[in-house]
Amino acid sequence: MQASFHLLNKRRFLPLFATQNLGAFNDNLYKTAMVLFVVYGVFSDPETETLFSAVATGVFVLPFFLFSALSGQFADARDKAALIRIIKACEIAIMTVGALGLVLAWMGIAVHVAAIPLLLLALFAMGVHSTFFGPIKYAILPQHLRHEEVLGGTGLVEAGTYIAILIGTIVAGIIPVEVAAGAVILTALIGYVTGRQVPPAPPAPNDVGTIDYNLWTSSRDLVRLVRKTRAVWLAVVAISFFWTIGTVLFIQFPPLVKNVLTGDKTVASLFLAIFSVGIAIGSLAINRLLGGKVSARYSPVSVLAMGGFVVLFYFVCHGWEVSRTGRLYDIPAFMAHPDSWAVVVTLLGIAVAGGMFVVPLYAFLTTTVPKSETARAVAANNLVNSGAMVAGSLFTLGLSAAGIPITEQLLLSAGMCLVSAWLAHRLHMASRAMVLREADGPML
Repeated sequence: MQASFHLLNKRRFLPLFATQNLGAFNDNLYKTAMVLFVVYGVFSDPETETLFSAVATGVFVLPFFLFSALSGQFADARDKAALIRIIKACEIAIMTVGALGLVLAWMGIAVHVAAIPLLLLALFAMGVHSTFFGPIKYAILPQHLRHEEVLGGTGLVEAGTYIAILIGTIVAGIIPVEVAAGAVILTALIGYVTGRQVPPAPPAPNDVGTIDYNLWTSSRDLVRLVRKTRAVWLAVVAISFFWTIGTVLFIQFPPLVKNVLTGDKTVASLFLAIFSVGIAIGSLAINRLLGGKVSARYSPVSVLAMGGFVVLFYFVCHGWEVSRTGRLYDIPAFMAHPDSWAVVVTLLGIAVAGGMFVVPLYAFLTTTVPKSETARAVAANNLVNSGAMVAGSLFTLGLSAAGIPITEQLLLSAGMCLVSAWLAHRLHMASRAMVLREADGPML
């Protein structure tokens, strides 16, 4: 663990780390402030609340499906540091639009015809922003770090990201929505400044050359790129299925907190914060457990543990005693509930196990492909991830439309962890076979 923390005083890592964390904080501050305000301040029935939560998730994820192929090509063909400066400048304009939507919603001006459309437009634009930044943040690590530092650097990026999400979640649940409107613009400005400090990261010699702007053919070719190596493709599929589960859980959290656990928006914010802390802990713990070696050997058992904690979380929610005062629990009242620590521990367990599952897979993906293809491999992963997350959103909508209660939907999420474990086991076997072939060398 200590070996990775030394990267925090290196210019080849720290500016990227800070820029990514500011972006994650801003993303989550905006998304959480928007969703919580709409769920708690605009709508008043579980079906509509779940629908809006799912639509918001789909709007944010859609750009990954549409533009991942372009983002990967740009990241492999252009200087990544220069692209970061352009992307972070765009964030300032995007957050200005989002802030306007938040202010209009707060003032009650044209909430349904103007405020909510502006909020969703800015959310879509932030999805585009993240689509183009995502391949860079992972692909630049093997370029700036030594091979033995990549797992530690990836773990720090993931841990830092979820700590930033934690802070953004807490802040969004505490500050008034009109203050959040100003905060997202300020954060975007600071992120632009730190992004300018990232050292140059020119394309590798075998770059992509001409950019294919056809979304269909470029996406097809992108998926073909990762499918040519079985282990890499298994990593992409395993990560994607994991995020399908994560999407289902994140969509369920706000309406579940309000309608099952009878908590207010600060409790919903606490839920997301606990989840973020857990992912950060898992991201750092797996680096310590693996000793910096890139391997998926602990991923199957990690996701099985995640499924077990989801089942425990289901039972805790099923036996929860709702508020009898007619008011939603705030955080002090929630924590005074006799079952509150069971909720916290099971939720934390879900997240820690999830972090331990997914971080080695990202590190495996970025270190297995050639450096000239790293950004496109990450973009291909984002493309497949986004399709899986959209499927997760539609799946949740279908379950809600079928009248399946949110609590019961948790059991389906747990069942999906079995598939993730199977995929992770296949990846581990394939990666071991690949290592053995490389050790044997060419047959003469």
